[in-house]
Amino acid sequence: MDWQTNIRGFKSYLQLERGVAMNTLEAYIHDVDKLVQYFKMTGKNVDAISTDDLRDFLVWLHELGILAPSQARILSGLKAFFMYLLLEGIITNNPAAFLSSPRITRKIPDTLSIIDINKLIDAIDLSKAEGMRNKAMIEVLYGCGLRVSELTTLRLSNLFLDIEFVKILGKGNKERLVPIGAEASKFLQIYLTEARVHIPIKPGKEDFVFLNNRGNPISRVMVFIIIKQLAEIIGLKKNISPHTFRHSFATHLIEGGADLRAVQEMLGHESITTTEIYTHLDRDYLRDTIVQFHPRS
Repeated sequence: MDWQTNIRGFKSYLQLERGVAMNTLEAYIHDVDKLVQYFKMTGKNVDAISTDDLRDFLVWLHELGILAPSQARILSGLKAFFMYLLLEGIITNNPAAFLSSPRITRKIPDTLSIIDINKLIDAIDLSKAEGMRNKAMIEVLYGCGLRVSELTTLRLSNLFLDIEFVKILGKGNKERLVPIGAEASKFLQIYLTEARVHIPIKPGKEDFVFLNNRGNPISRVMVFIIIKQLAEIIGLKKNISPHTFRHSFATHLIEGGADLRAVQEMLGHESITTTEIYTHLDRDYLRDTIVQFHPRS
């Protein structure tokens, strides 16, 4: 049996025999999808996977930047999957049976929900001269998952909005192409055609996208200040920075089931190894776990 056949059977098992909540079911399926991504690269079939193979898979997740809390959640889904395969007689030994969860030693940082991001963007005062610039900046920051340095050095000559891509100069002067979504592209074009054209640009700075009111490229510090001010306006208690939008970009994609290597490529990592944190525990999954398994729930 192939991977997809097994996944369909697993989904039916969760729905009909285990009766799990929909959020839990979707989380488990996403977890197995990550396993499929990895073992399709190695060419192994499901019945040939060993415990050592699963340990290698967990190492791969770690190298992608997925920390112990999210690895533990993924492992929980995989254990359920291999238990199903064992019950169905598809495998004769359970390779996940003796795998222990990774030690959770690092604090999970704050991310922004989509609701929080919308509130921050809606708090921008478009009646001010810099309003549309700030809106375009936040849309691009979140919509493309950029570092603040990549945002402040973004060039007009690197915008390819007709094909919905921007070229980014990242760490080590490495270039990458990043897709830009419809909302970010729309407000970026409005800023360029209706706001930026009225700024007296300093000689030599004509190719920079985001400018201050003196015609120089906007600074990293100013981006931090703008974001802090917006958080204060909406009463957001989290300590956020430009990187919070980058983290949220990756987290929302990964929790939605995006391909991990595609996210890695968009974030601009030359190597698979990274110390940055891009995923966190799914709160809906935790709530459903408590409801389903805790004896006093």
